Amino acid sequence: MDNVNSSVVSEFVLLGLSNSQELQLFFFIFFSVLYMAIVLGNLLIIIMVTFDASLHSPMYFLLGNLSFVDICQASFATPKMIADFLSEHKTISFSGCIAQIFFIHLFTGGEMVLLVSMAYDRYVAICKPLHYVVIMSRRTCTILVMISWAVGLVHTFSQLSFTVNLPFCGPNVVDSFFCDLPRVTKLACLDSYIIEILIVANSGILSLSTFSALIGSYIIILVTVWFKSSAAMAKAFSTLAAHITVVVLFFGPCIFLYVWPFTTYPVDKVLAIFYTIFTPILNPIIYTLRNRDMKDAMRKIVTHYLRSQKVSEMPLVVRNSLH
Repeated sequence: MDNVNSSVVSEFVLLGLSNSQELQLFFFIFFSVLYMAIVLGNLLIIIMVTFDASLHSPMYFLLGNLSFVDICQASFATPKMIADFLSEHKTISFSGCIAQIFFIHLFTGGEMVLLVSMAYDRYVAICKPLHYVVIMSRRTCTILVMISWAVGLVHTFSQLSFTVNLPFCGPNVVDSFFCDLPRVTKLACLDSYIIEILIVANSGILSLSTFSALIGSYIIILVTVWFKSSAAMAKAFSTLAAHITVVVLFFGPCIFLYVWPFTTYPVDKVLAIFYTIFTPILNPIIYTLRNRDMKDAMRKIVTHYLRSQKVSEMPLVVRNSLH
């Protein structure tokens, strides 16, 4: 196969989400606000998990790492997409396109394994509570996070191994807001059937296997709680229902796009928004607004900030008397 230097295509044209000028202005405002909320929301979780001693537990350690991955996942393409809404020519260099493919599979692959790790943490906490501290030690949590990054790296390098050297000698228009692997491979100057099979064998199997593991762990948790009491079952179902919603919104588009990439549809780029932008904003909402410990930590931060503000506004004499 010809190497990358033989490709005559030096850049790709991204069609984005819409050609309408009015819609692009609306999308610019909407996604700018959404992106800021993603960064600030997840950054707040990382700060609280790091500095609040009450949140120094395995579950919140994994949650902090998930928030970091969410920021990365939302940042690999969203800032460029937002800038492109104000640009007439939406182009990306060949190397920039390859970089987007690298990062999307690194972060999504890592997040899939991290979500399974968090589900495993809940399984141990509910089904094996007496052994929780021993099983979910800091060493175990660190290993789980390292495994998630290792899987992400192996996953993305295996994708790039059959993508980076593809010959691109003609069409260079990508009908999406970022370089999505199924759409980019279809632009190569060769029969992409084998490439599509490799995509299924890689991304498709990873998505299906981790999704099945998650759903299986949720079922085991619900069955275990059901045998304890109906009240506990209702509480567990209320908590897991929100988590399952996020999992479905994240894995559903991934499975649809990568388990059967042979045919692309206009709805594909809309589905891509779910796992690149919407899921990173849902995680802070699910794990903070519905979590008592996180809400208590946020309340302490706000109270401390307001108290500091009041003290700073006091006259110097009064402040000295307080000390």
